[in-house]
Amino acid sequence: MKSSSRRDKTILFYKPYGVLSQFTPEDGHACLSGFGLPKGVYPAGRLDLDSEGLLVLTNNGEFQHRLTDPRFEHPRAYWVQVENIPSEESLERLRKGVLLQERKTKPASVRIIPDPDLPPRNPPIRFRRHIPTSWLEITLTEGRNRQVRRMTASVGHPTLRLVRVRVGDYRLSGLTPGEWRFV
Repeated sequence: MKSSSRRDKTILFYKPYGVLSQFTPEDGHACLSGFGLPKGVYPAGRLDLDSEGLLVLTNNGEFQHRLTDPRFEHPRAYWVQVENIPSEESLERLRKGVLLQERKTKPASVRIIPDPDLPPRNPPIRFRRHIPTSWLEITLTEGRNRQVRRMTASVGHPTLRLVRVRVGDYRLSGLTPGEWRFV
């Protein structure tokens, strides 16, 4: 059995819009190094530059692997603001899986939710007076590149704002953009 002098750390971080899910800046974008996170922790998964919400960081490689390996099917829940109001048919297509890059997505949990109480995004999403928006909660057990955005676009409802609110048993609640806490 290996002995370890380090203590395992797990951190929940509210990644703001426009921040890279890495510690090295790139192309002038902000990155994780600007938020006072402790040394030696790394993201268990990623969020796109234009997505926000829960990012789990850890210094435990085995735990990181378990959270990110698709075989473990950890659910990830997103609140997604989309253009217009999806029909039941569109929601059902998302639930059953849609074809993305010649591969069907796994079934997902999808429901319309009331406008969530979220901090304003900086910059704000574009506002178009004659196009309504609605919010969905989408829960996936896979994490393909830009999957949620591609899924909603494939049923005619482009994503305007995307916030990850849950990874496995970890939730975003109690944090604001740029804040983090140990668990």
